[in-house]
Order: sequence, then structure tokens, then C-alpha cells
Amino acid sequence: MSPGATRPGPGPGDPGPTRPIGVFDSGLGGLTVLRSIIDLLPDEPLLYFGDTGRFPYGPKPHDEVRRYALEIADLLVARDAKLLVVACNSATAVALDVLRDRLAIPVLGVIEPGLTAAARATRTGRVGVIGTVGTIASGAYQRAADALAGPIDLTCAACPGFVEFVESGDVHSDQVHVLAERLLAPVRAAEVDTLVLGCTHYPLLARTIGDVMGPDVVLISSADETAFSVRALVEAHGLAAPAGAPTRHGFVTSGDTATFRALGTRFLGPEVDAVEAWSWT
Repeated sequence: MSPGATRPGPGPGDPGPTRPIGVFDSGLGGLTVLRSIIDLLPDEPLLYFGDTGRFPYGPKPHDEVRRYALEIADLLVARDAKLLVVACNSATAVALDVLRDRLAIPVLGVIEPGLTAAARATRTGRVGVIGTVGTIASGAYQRAADALAGPIDLTCAACPGFVEFVESGDVHSDQVHVLAERLLAPVRAAEVDTLVLGCTHYPLLARTIGDVMGPDVVLISSADETAFSVRALVEAHGLAAPAGAPTRHGFVTSGDTATFRALGTRFLGPEVDAVEAWSWT
């Protein structure tokens, strides 16, 4: 199948504002970002690509993740995306600059919006970030923290296993809680008062993470902050869809469509209807 074979949205001759916003993640986690964009910008058409066939990204080499991000970006641009949201911390960490250099459309990641929100929320300056092994090892959050106007004391912790539980639909079991107790120990020991959920899958574990961290720790999801940044970008570039226009959302996955539809409906809502299968071979 070629990137332009099926278009679940506006065609190549349509005006810019009615073209879809492209969003991608390694799997289902990016649907948390999609939910926030839909809620904030209900008139915007969206095209989501979940690369569940090559999930997870976190443990993979950076060059491999960067290649995946470029392939998906090319696909979404071929389907007339007017703006690209990298709704994946692992891909944002290693591919955002490359995507911005390569593409002619605006490109937004999820690291800077989440960390900026944490810097505003913290009372003590002690901020934690949890993410995949790849995201934490990349140093992207550490670099973003250094670029902030005010200094913060950042503690980062990798949480291998969280993404796999979310993708399997298990977000409340005793096993997840036991894993969270162990993996969150470094940020608890650092006595952070604000914790960035540095993976778009993690908001689906917010109840468990909140139970372990305690009521005095503010959890920051990058989803809402990213949606606000999307709104600012479409307005700044004159790409906002007209109010009241018919809105269509498209979903594509490189994995099993039935599983994506079932879990996607659970995590996002009724917007997940038809899901297109994609093969990289």
C-alpha cells in the first residue's frame, strides 16, 4: 500500500484549514493527546497513526525510532496533514528536530509543553519525570529543563513495563500497583511535589501512579498542554478549521485493527470507528 492510497479526510485540493492534523504514537498512548485536542478543538479533523505493529519504541535504538518517525511523518504528510503532532515522548526525544528540519508543516512534540506546565505548578522546584527507558536515556527532559527560564531540581526515572500494561488494557491490577511502587521509588525519595507523566500512555495509569505518589504530588499530563500548543499553532499559521464544518477523524494502525478499535474506544471514546490497517512491507 502506498502512503496516499486511502485518505480518511480532506483531499489534496482542499484549502489548508480543512486538512487534518496528523498525530502519531507507537501505539494507543497518543490517544490521550488526541482526546485533549478533540475536546479543545472540536472542529478540527484529525488523522491518527498508531504504530502498534512496531511497538514499543522505548527500548529500541534511537536511530531506529528516528527512522520510524520519519516514515510515519511522510505517510501523514502524503495524506495532507497540515500540522504534525508527535504524540510520543520517545519519538519526540530523538526525532523532533529532524522532523522540523525536513517538513514544510509545523511540527509539535510533547516534551516541552509538559515540562513547562510542571515548572509552573511546582511549589518547591523539585520536579520528577517518568518515562520509557529510551526517553529518559535520551536526556531530552534534562535538556528541556536547562532551557527553562527558572531552575528546577529534576529527578528522572525510567518505568519499563508501564506501556505494555496499558497496551494490554490492564491499568488497575495489583501487578501494576506493585510495579509502580518499585519504579516510582526514585521520584518519591527525591520528595518531588510535581510529577510529569513523560509518556503518553501513562495518563491511563494516573490513578495507580497517584495512589503511589500520594495526594500532595501534582501529576502533569502533557496531553492537555500539547492541545493548547496545537491551538496556538493553528491560529498562528492561519490553519484553524472553520467553526461548524463537518469533522472527520481517521485512524490507521500497523497492528491488529480489531484490538486497536476495542482498546481505542475504551481509551478515547466513540470517535474510534473505522480503523485502517497499514503494512510497512
